[in-house]
Amino acid sequence: MIASHYAAPVPRTLCRDTIMFVDADEKSDAMAKLVAGDCFELLDSRGGWAWGYGGKNRLVGYIDASALS
Repeated sequence: MIASHYAAPVPRTLCRDTIMFVDADEKSDAMAKLVAGDCFELLDSRGGWAWGYGGKNRLVGYIDASALS
């Protein structure tokens, strides 16, 4: 089994409240509001967006990368 497409999440902390989106675009559907101090499990980051999971329901989506400390 080749697992090159799987990444170990990197735990990060949100430094401010932020919205999680379906896509890396503020015009895409909002999924959840994440709160400062919450943990966000970062899987990838590029173009100013962070992709991973977080919040009480551990939803997977995109947040503004500047919200991570």
